[in-house]
Amino acid sequence: MRPYQIFSDSSCDLPENLLQEHQIKLIPFYVSFDQENYYKENVDITKEEFYRTLTSKKVYAKTSLPSVQDYISMFTPSLKEGNDILCLCLTQKFSGSYQSALNAKHILEEQYPDVNISIIDSIQATGGQGILLMQIAAMKKAGLSLEEATHKANLLKTTARIMFTVNTLEYLAKGRRIGKVISLARDMIALKPLIQLKEAELIPYSNIRGRKKSLDKVFEMLQEYFNETAENPADYEFCIANATTIDDAHYLEKKLEDFLERKLNYPIFQIGVTIGTYTGPGAIGICFVKRYDCI
Repeated sequence: MRPYQIFSDSSCDLPENLLQEHQIKLIPFYVSFDQENYYKENVDITKEEFYRTLTSKKVYAKTSLPSVQDYISMFTPSLKEGNDILCLCLTQKFSGSYQSALNAKHILEEQYPDVNISIIDSIQATGGQGILLMQIAAMKKAGLSLEEATHKANLLKTTARIMFTVNTLEYLAKGRRIGKVISLARDMIALKPLIQLKEAELIPYSNIRGRKKSLDKVFEMLQEYFNETAENPADYEFCIANATTIDDAHYLEKKLEDFLERKLNYPIFQIGVTIGTYTGPGAIGICFVKRYDCI
């Protein structure tokens, strides 16, 4: 069995310590505040700088996907080292990153006919994509082949969910990512929209007045999911994804750990520029996915 290198586009928002621990390589998205100057996520601009610019300059950002050449440039050294490749991408419904990776795969497989390159549409984003990526890393560590890990990842991704709230719908609306969530747009003043990301769809849940109540409602959305599906939370991995409100993230983390009766295995994920462009400061949610050995 040939070894394989794990890649992801940067929308997974995986904390740096996890990237290093599992030797995962990221292909960055780009972000611009003036549609002229573009910065590579986590390379040319930090997440903190991104949110500081959004809030201090009161501007809207625009993202640009990694190019086919970006993927080729990142994949090629690993192929030359004798590795196959598994790459997880942001849902196609949000970006063309998956298609760029797929095009790079086709080009490289002509140049390196003996290699295997697996490109997976996560049908997720941010922490939902990130914890799916962690399951892929766990499968690799357990000795699953590229084919086995790809097969299981495609099953697991349908179990991934994000229950989240945003401070305002204006960033989703400005970025034309509002979709079905438009039903929450009435009387937005002082209301906190609650949304679920399920299989690449933003599903509106409800509005609620006040930040504290919205956090509690995010947790209730999680409880409802497990009550309605009769799934066992012990079979799942969880994380908190947060943009700019770390105290709120710790509040949700504590509620979740009390519910699970165990500590979370992952630190708080900070929502990066790829998704933060569309959710804005103050976005926060609970992400979860089934463990690979429970499917």
